[in-house]
Amino acid sequence: MSARPFSKVAVLGLGIVGSRACQRLIDAGWNVSCWNRTPKGMPCEADSPLEAIKGAEVVSIYLKDAPAIREVVSRVVTKLEPGQILLNHSTIDLETTKWLEETCLSRGCRFLDAPFTGSKVAAHNGQLVYYIGGDESLAAELEPYLAITSKARLYCGPVGAATVIKLTTNLISACYVQAMSEALAITTRHGVPAERLIEAVSQNASGSVLAAMKFPTMVSGDYETHFSLDNMAKDCRYMLDLAASANLETPAIGAVSKRLEDLRANGLGELDYSALAKPYLQET
Repeated sequence: MSARPFSKVAVLGLGIVGSRACQRLIDAGWNVSCWNRTPKGMPCEADSPLEAIKGAEVVSIYLKDAPAIREVVSRVVTKLEPGQILLNHSTIDLETTKWLEETCLSRGCRFLDAPFTGSKVAAHNGQLVYYIGGDESLAAELEPYLAITSKARLYCGPVGAATVIKLTTNLISACYVQAMSEALAITTRHGVPAERLIEAVSQNASGSVLAAMKFPTMVSGDYETHFSLDNMAKDCRYMLDLAASANLETPAIGAVSKRLEDLRANGLGELDYSALAKPYLQET
């Protein structure tokens, strides 16, 4: 049984990751209240976010995107109590992260910018990695809590730094999976079995954990959602905003972002983002 320095915690957002993080906290014996826009039937589920956060010393947010966060936090802001701790685990834009910090300060609350890497399986196994931005002493205070759902916590700097790191790492993943999709298409169109490419990449400097995870499912046509194409497209929009605010030209992520938006328009948004390969493999 893990140490539990907080008497009650709340989880807002019960999607692929939020629901599994919440279940791990419950299984570890924490007093948890949770809420989701669409009820999930969890035993600790509240009817509203206001009810969920009432009396919670820590509130973890796993909502889909920045508009959802702004809408939900605006609903509960007048009920936030001095000393409460808010953690945002959602991948959002830098402006909304700063807005969350300011909102918390206005209510006497403490805030950590704490997005994660990892998806369905990692969340189920408590193997997420949190990127942390904010007060380092607060991050240390939250170690027993965050350790229930993660294998590591990487301190990045002040509030906003973790948001930037999360978006830039997703930039690499998005471009990488698009490159994998193109490589797979070219290989197979020239009559070379996909398995030869997978084997070659595994022994090449271009190999990675991501390639080992995604190549086999792309080849088999298994696009079960671990991280949706829709969410990656959303994150690309945030990445492009970051680049624009720094006066940077980013042609690679610009091209991949357009590709993701096109596939969303063709109804692939709810699939895993490895569905970047799907149109190539469907073509004859």
